Amino acid sequence: MAKFSFIRWLHLFLAISFSCLLLVSCGVNSSAGKTLRVATEPAFPPFEFKGQGGELQGFSIDLMNAIATAANFKVNFQSLPFDGIIPALAAKTVDAAISSITITEERAKAVSFSRPYFKAGLAIAIRTDNQDITGFDSLKNKKIAVQIGTTGAAKAKGVPGVQIRSFDSAPLALQELLNGNVDAVINDAPVTLYAINTGNLQGIKVVQQLLTEEFYGIATAKNSPNLALINNGLDRVLKNGTYSKIYQKWFKVEPPLLPTKSPFENQNNAGAPKILTSIGVILQALPSLLQGALVTLQLTILSVVFGLIGGSLIGIVRLSHIAPVRWVARAYVDFFRGTPLLVQIFMIYFGLPAILQEVGLTFTFDRLTAGVIALSLNSAAYIAEVVRAGIQSIETGQAEAAQSLGLSSIQTMIYIIFPQAFRRMIPPLGNEFISLLKDTSLVSVIGFEELLRKGQLIVADNYRAFEIYAGVAVVYLCLTLLSSQAFSRLEVWMNPVKSQKKYDNNNLN
Repeated sequence: MAKFSFIRWLHLFLAISFSCLLLVSCGVNSSAGKTLRVATEPAFPPFEFKGQGGELQGFSIDLMNAIATAANFKVNFQSLPFDGIIPALAAKTVDAAISSITITEERAKAVSFSRPYFKAGLAIAIRTDNQDITGFDSLKNKKIAVQIGTTGAAKAKGVPGVQIRSFDSAPLALQELLNGNVDAVINDAPVTLYAINTGNLQGIKVVQQLLTEEFYGIATAKNSPNLALINNGLDRVLKNGTYSKIYQKWFKVEPPLLPTKSPFENQNNAGAPKILTSIGVILQALPSLLQGALVTLQLTILSVVFGLIGGSLIGIVRLSHIAPVRWVARAYVDFFRGTPLLVQIFMIYFGLPAILQEVGLTFTFDRLTAGVIALSLNSAAYIAEVVRAGIQSIETGQAEAAQSLGLSSIQTMIYIIFPQAFRRMIPPLGNEFISLLKDTSLVSVIGFEELLRKGQLIVADNYRAFEIYAGVAVVYLCLTLLSSQAFSRLEVWMNPVKSQKKYDNNNLN
């Protein structure tokens, strides 16, 4: 009996010991096999960019992979626009972000930063034939391109009389400078120098004066347990020489000494209760959003007018009996309906000036002009099909009757066919107007400050993505509802049957 009791206690002791050992092992390797979703915008060489095969490359990418190896976790990179990274961290849709994010006091209120991993600074890029700009003070009353949401964009606001054009990425801002649409670009010095040294940008130079001294940090959400894990891995790669090897690989020099802590730690963004804060944020942004809405309406109306003129002509040509002319019109419609509007905007605004400059012609585009042209050309392709269908819906007997009365083909189209067809085209034309109203948001990619870009600029300053974009959505909804009501009234007014009923009802009342 004593022997049985001893064996039982021995088994119990072994089971408890094994359980404790397992718990300790799990505690030591709690990060093993863990995968962090790390946001980055791969449009910032040499820090983050995509290689020829589509794989992520750059100093930041190599460093993050080294940190993951040192801290025993895995990385799942996710591409996000730069101005959307901090809102994504705040919403915890990603776990961390490494995208050459400068550590600032304002950003430190929204997210937590690791210890600095890179020392950088802002520089001014100008065209090589520019002799007027020699430093920050000489930027007064100039046109400056920046990347939205960056410290370069914040620095540009301090220039007296400046005209700022904001773009979604640094390459687009530099292309704007190359095309001669702006006088300078304020951007991170290593990025601009890398673009010049690799030969990707000819005709651009950097003013030899750094405007600021900055540090990049890896960002996480507030109170995120991943911050300690990342700092642990970063400490290890800094001490074991891995950081130095990565730095020399990309910059061919020894790395500078880095601070051991973020310059802005434990920043709080305390304030009113969240619901009151959200309402206050929307109300504060409303005047700026309404300004953007007026620009959106201006852009939409101009594009629809020119699109209607062009689309009507193309739609009529589509019905031509001359085969080559009909094929050209069909090719136009297929091209503009078959390619994305965003690509067409890029081709017109950035592509055409670049091509013309290659052949020695100096040509620049005003952003409003470029936006109207792109939207009008695209809209004309859709309106052409609406016009063609509307004309074909009219009975052929009416054209024959008009010709028997001595009217020419043009007179028949102007006085007989088109007025009737236009009444039938109003509903689909209303749909095209509303679609175009929303598609104007794509013009924001060339720095045009319509409704969506106004919202993006506000988010880049306050990082309150949900409230601002909700406000943008409400303004768009109001514009589309008003447009829908206007086209409904136009349809009634142009319909003789409904107009007569309305007239009779008013007389009876």
